[in-house]
Amino acid sequence: MKPTAQFLLLCSALCSASSGYSIDKQQQPLGASTSPSTSPHRGQSQHDAPPYRQSLLALHKDLVQTPSISGAEQDAAIFLESYLTKHGYIVELQPLPSESRYNVLAFPPSTDTNRGLANRVLITSHIDVVPPYIPYRINGTAIPPGYDFTDPSITPSTLLSGRGSVDAKASVAAQITAIGELLSSGDIPADQVALLYVVDEEVGGGGMKHFSSVLRNDSIKLKSAIFGEPTENRLAWYVPSPPPSNNTPNQLMTKTSPPRSGHKGITSATVTARGKAGHSGYPWLGKSATEVLVRALDRLLRIDLGSSERYGNTTVNVGVLHGGVAANVIAKEASAKLSIRVAVGDQATGAGIVQERMREVVAAVDDEALSLEGVSGYGPVECECVVEGFETMVANYGTDVPNLEGDHVSYLYGPGSILVAHGDDEGLRVGDLEDAVEGYKRLIVHAVRA
Repeated sequence: MKPTAQFLLLCSALCSASSGYSIDKQQQPLGASTSPSTSPHRGQSQHDAPPYRQSLLALHKDLVQTPSISGAEQDAAIFLESYLTKHGYIVELQPLPSESRYNVLAFPPSTDTNRGLANRVLITSHIDVVPPYIPYRINGTAIPPGYDFTDPSITPSTLLSGRGSVDAKASVAAQITAIGELLSSGDIPADQVALLYVVDEEVGGGGMKHFSSVLRNDSIKLKSAIFGEPTENRLAWYVPSPPPSNNTPNQLMTKTSPPRSGHKGITSATVTARGKAGHSGYPWLGKSATEVLVRALDRLLRIDLGSSERYGNTTVNVGVLHGGVAANVIAKEASAKLSIRVAVGDQATGAGIVQERMREVVAAVDDEALSLEGVSGYGPVECECVVEGFETMVANYGTDVPNLEGDHVSYLYGPGSILVAHGDDEGLRVGDLEDAVEGYKRLIVHAVRA
């Protein structure tokens, strides 16, 4: 069964007239906005552009034009290896165990080439993207081969779009540009930073988990890590600590309240329904697995699976549906794959709390026909934001932050809005990308000197 118009009509028939409102309210995240925000931009022409505009936009274009859907990131890794090597970095392709794909680890050239990763500031993001591939566009128009961004019509308001143009190749391009600027100006020593671009963030975090295991096995401790994700150029700063008190402030910050932020946890689950096949003209002689599944999903979408003042409601996305063999056959089996954004508990316990609640809900609908298989995840990642000059945020999505173990400080920052990431209209403005370069420069300097 796929989420067609017929399925939606079935949901409507099974839900009460008021449940539509309940679903909307329950699934509405804390502090939600219906459109991404943008920041005021400097310079409205090429004449006012920062000196790195052409190289930044060219790198961003090349990254977006290189397909790298999760599981097939090899071309993007090889491109980055070549690009960084050409710019003087010492680059290592870090293979994942038993797989033909790689993380990209890079060190700026320095006199201390044997220093390794210990006590460095790690600047990192991911190179994998969600499907499907969407071609690169400028203001919605394809560009000719060899386009070099000398076009005077390029301004901070110019829209750059395509799959990964926000999540997270914008961060990759801005980070590399920022590091290059800082090294050229001498504002940071080369032996204090390293770059890491991982695979598999959009699926299971396998790239970062593997890198973390290498650090753990070699007893290497980082100084801090700056993670690139679409935060609309706002900052989340994570410090491992005990969970906050029940008086944790909301995500709306004031100058008198302690700046705090973070992001929701994540877990996933598969709900399976088993029925009895039969002729659709005699529904009482069988048991429809699809009907039972729809009732369970309706309940999961409407019920409170846990909420908190800072993170709002735990929300559920019904991402994949399967079931039935024909319209005139009572479905014997049906299943749904769910992604759940966890708003309760702490990083260690949140996913388990939500999964247990979901099992209770499913059992109450039909404990004989339904089962729920959960996948390990994590609860909310608590954060503290105290870097002067940065606005803060609470994110309703998961990141690689908890996949990098250790007691280092972790920052979460990047250009673009999560509200368009993963969508058909994924894109960001030139000015947002350039603002991110300046933000990363300030953040990297802060992290190195902290």
